[in-house]
Amino acid sequence: MKLKIAIQKSGRLYDDSVKLLKECGIEFNNGVNRLRSEAINFPLEVLFLRDDDIPQYVADGVADLGIVGANVLGEKRKAVTAVEQLGFARCRLSIAVPAKDNYSGTGWLQGKRIATTYPVLLKTFLSEQGICADIHEISGSVEIAPGIGLADAICDLVSSGSTLFLNGLQEAEVVMRSEAILIARPDLPDLQQQLLNQLLFRIRAVKRSRKHKYILMNVPDEKIAQVTQLLPGIKSPTIMSLVKKGWSSLHTVVQEDDFWDIIENLKEQGAEGILVIPIEKMIV
Repeated sequence: MKLKIAIQKSGRLYDDSVKLLKECGIEFNNGVNRLRSEAINFPLEVLFLRDDDIPQYVADGVADLGIVGANVLGEKRKAVTAVEQLGFARCRLSIAVPAKDNYSGTGWLQGKRIATTYPVLLKTFLSEQGICADIHEISGSVEIAPGIGLADAICDLVSSGSTLFLNGLQEAEVVMRSEAILIARPDLPDLQQQLLNQLLFRIRAVKRSRKHKYILMNVPDEKIAQVTQLLPGIKSPTIMSLVKKGWSSLHTVVQEDDFWDIIENLKEQGAEGILVIPIEKMIV
């Protein structure tokens, strides 16, 4: 018994999906132009597919799992289960209009022509806003549609916004926020569900490690109490005496965002030689 997981064969999700599986300790060959690959140390087969096709393959049971963007999942609306948000490939599906136009709110879209590769999500958004617009479903370079007179606005994925800027567009409305999601067919047999649980255990350990850092520092003994209050670890910091009298080494794990907020306070309390170390896996 094994799991079959479908991932994007090329594009923005491919690299991060492969990286995640390998960080989970799963070894497989992801060479160029491969359509499938057997893992050598976990009962998993990896299928390399077009991202738009993955929800259908999972719904049909050809694949047990898939990694897709939430935008694709929302657009295709197949009978699959969203299992885990993966925290990468974050972007947003947005409506953009020509920068020269005086956009005044969603009412501006009334009666306009909007080009998109996401007609289902766009139609739902417009309906919720009470807007009636002409949706043009196209593929490829959606951002050029206003410039060639095909549409008045577009609805497309946005990350940094640089592509919009280069094409004379401005982001006007966010339709949805998206990131990579692990999906599964809803009727997994018990043995495959157990394998999925094992995979999820590994994925969550990897995800948790990305948000935390292991830190070490030297602290005067008389300041240990103050520094300890600043550094709540998983339970409490580890404290070890140094050869140099009157000093100790403190070890703990903190969320990276929290660390940057307290770094100045640590230094004010006399902490020295502060080391910040990445964590490969974190199991709690």
